[in-house]
Amino acid sequence: MKSMHKEFDALTMKRAGALRIYRRLKNKTFGEKVAYWSQRSEIFHREQETIKPAGRQSDSASKL
Repeated sequence: MKSMHKEFDALTMKRAGALRIYRRLKNKTFGEKVAYWSQRSEIFHREQETIKPAGRQSDSASKL
């Protein structure tokens, strides 16, 4: 079997991200973890709004 070199490895990137988050949260209380994820969720949603294509309705409006 031939060895292949990948320029981009999604699994390695995922594991590195998970480790980074683990290290950030490992000594936090449950409440601090909830606050962290709440804040990150808000940041994510704001970023998604900025990259949404023009003319596209929001998800809540499209469900009506």
